[in-house]
Amino acid sequence: MVAAVTEDRTERSERPVRTVRTSRPARKRETLVDRIFLIGVYALLITFLLAVLLPLVYIVASSLSSPGAVSSGRVFLWPVEFTLRGYEVALSSPKILRGFANSLFYTAAGTLISVTLTVMLAYPLSRADFVGRRVLTGAVVFTMLFAGGMIPTYLVVQAMGMLDTRWALLIPNAVAVWPAILAITYFRTAIPDEVREAGELDGASDIRILWKLVLPLATPMLAVIALMYAIVQWNSYFDALIYLRDESLYPLQLVLRNILILNTDGGGDATSSLERQQLANLLKYSLIVISTIPVMLIYPFVARYFTKGLTLGAVKG
Repeated sequence: MVAAVTEDRTERSERPVRTVRTSRPARKRETLVDRIFLIGVYALLITFLLAVLLPLVYIVASSLSSPGAVSSGRVFLWPVEFTLRGYEVALSSPKILRGFANSLFYTAAGTLISVTLTVMLAYPLSRADFVGRRVLTGAVVFTMLFAGGMIPTYLVVQAMGMLDTRWALLIPNAVAVWPAILAITYFRTAIPDEVREAGELDGASDIRILWKLVLPLATPMLAVIALMYAIVQWNSYFDALIYLRDESLYPLQLVLRNILILNTDGGGDATSSLERQQLANLLKYSLIVISTIPVMLIYPFVARYFTKGLTLGAVKG
């Protein structure tokens, strides 16, 4: 009997196993209108991509071409008479290196100060138990529509003794309204009240709750507003033009502006003037590439947070 059962099991194991095929849901048939719509969407996206990509390729190609090729307009999407002279001239200038270091300092310190002050402003205004939060929020939004103006701001900076100092580029525009609104919205919608209540039950103070519980959950928002502040700080030159007189404090953008103006200035014979003009045209593209590299290096590290940060306050359903 045992042998029969064993033989029967062996025969069953040797039988081919039939796989049951599950029917896939039928794919919805696209209508002619849907296809036309998709074609239009793809065409629009490709147009936007080319509008952004082609100027970048042109700038890089021009920065790697000879001054004569750039001035004569022979460069389009590929370097002509490949050379690194533009970068050699730019990086051999001590003013550019000093300006690059100053811009790195202004960007790092300014972003840290701006993010800190924005969180200090946004977190209390996001809490329902904060007395007067509606009035203060309205005052913050009011500054987004109406500002004091350049002359009153200059007088305030002068009265505080910040003229011709690094603080003039870090403090006056430290907090922007739009990042503050993003932070308020994120704290109000993405951070549950149970997190704060749990911290209060454990005896934690408000500062400890913010530092230990809230901020680790707000990493996407912090990355987004930090990127916003960093880009604005890196590209800013108008504040330095107004508040700074000491060239050793100039950021990179102001140094590049002055170099381009000096290279395009007239004087001398026709040959040297033409060479300066051609070199200025080449330097213009090389300096654009140099000033863009830090932002392009930072963006990949915060890109994964940027998409999530764009949906701050959005209606979800």
